[in-house]
Amino acid sequence: MNRSTVIAALAILATAPATAMANPYGAMSYEERLAAAEDDMTLAAPIAGVQNKYWFNYRTDLAEARKELARDLRHVTDAEDERDAWDEYRGELADARHDYVKEMREKGYRPGQVRVYGSAR
Repeated sequence: MNRSTVIAALAILATAPATAMANPYGAMSYEERLAAAEDDMTLAAPIAGVQNKYWFNYRTDLAEARKELARDLRHVTDAEDERDAWDEYRGELADARHDYVKEMREKGYRPGQVRVYGSAR
């Protein structure tokens, strides 16, 4: 492995979503699946392309939630602790997105929507 390959692999691991973390108790719990769905709904780009303090606060909230999840998962003692950690993570992601969208709406920006019109075939 050359140096650039190692650096690329480390970059991928550093930015991997928390849902990619290993589950020591086997199959995904219901709470983990909900957290994975919530993680998929995180915004990848700022609303209307506006990078302001609300966008940076949102990104910081996501990073803190992922960091806290990793810490919580390291300290789980049973399946209930793990479910609690995933449920808390899901809630933090949802709250962060809600707060960001709310602030942007108050500033006059709306999240984009895609509508497809036409006949179904």
